[in-house]
Amino acid sequence: MWLVTILAVVALLAVDFLITRRPHEVSMREALGWSAFYIALPLAFGGWIWAAFGSSTGVQYLTGYLVEKSLSVDNLFVFMLLLTAFAVPPALQQRVLLLGIVGALVLRGVFIALGAAVLANLSWAFLLFGAILLATAVKILVDQLRGGSHDVDVSELRSVRLIRRFMPVTEDYRGPRLSVRENGQRMLTPLAVVVVAIFAADVVFAVDSVPAVYGITSDPYLVFATNAFALLGLRALYFVLQGALSKLVHLGYGLATILAFIGVKLVLHWAHGIWTGVPEIPTLASLGVILAVLAIVTATSLYATRGSGDPQASAHVAEPGRHPHDTTPSQADVDAAPSVSEPDRR
Repeated sequence: MWLVTILAVVALLAVDFLITRRPHEVSMREALGWSAFYIALPLAFGGWIWAAFGSSTGVQYLTGYLVEKSLSVDNLFVFMLLLTAFAVPPALQQRVLLLGIVGALVLRGVFIALGAAVLANLSWAFLLFGAILLATAVKILVDQLRGGSHDVDVSELRSVRLIRRFMPVTEDYRGPRLSVRENGQRMLTPLAVVVVAIFAADVVFAVDSVPAVYGITSDPYLVFATNAFALLGLRALYFVLQGALSKLVHLGYGLATILAFIGVKLVLHWAHGIWTGVPEIPTLASLGVILAVLAIVTATSLYATRGSGDPQASAHVAEPGRHPHDTTPSQADVDAAPSVSEPDRR
């Protein structure tokens, strides 16, 4: 199962790289087609899991996939900000997204392996994971209540400052190339810089998403499969939801609720192992709660932004290099963010 799944993921990534080999702008028809495929595939796989291993395992997989897909929308917010801040040409955006997805898959694999080892050897790890999710939920809620901004100051991103310190960067994009040689010197392109920034964002997102899905199932294979399927479709989903992302103004409330709920579930699971009288939350009940929360915040977001062409975005988006839910709104960030053509910032 592990071998087949990993080979399937690699094959799908290879197909995506072939598709993005020649830069082109993604049409809505193309994005919808690939999004439908990447939704149908994990659902069909979930049906097979259900039939082969029983309803309990099937519910765990579907619930975990739904949680990871919800959190992946949070990734899309940051990706959208970075693509805008770095002025990535439309024809190159899907290549940047694909590289970000590859980085996220590798990082999730590392975190999943570490999480499995910790859970297998330390019984209080469930309490630790629950505390992480509860703390994250509180942070998201506080940021959402304060209101926030989607501005990204490129010059202040730690990953960007670090890479520019050691390598020169060209003033403009050179197609899908990450580096070029000019005047006998190897130089990075702005595409490489934005990819590094996205990798930095992937690290902090993995810290939240992996404990969240371990709150649904303790099976490392299901954790990996749900993460892989949720991430694989992000490239196409980005172009489908690009116009709608800013309308999800209440998504922060929903994510805070879901992460807090899973955090409580993990704490109860830990407590049940010590005191058998402590109740546990069934996975099927978790699926119902998550579906209800997502439906409510989607409906309220659409109602709140009805008739508005440029709604205020939710406050749970942040810059890479800090926690993904830690934002500091400032109009000065927009004014200070350099364009691609500013060589002195390179």
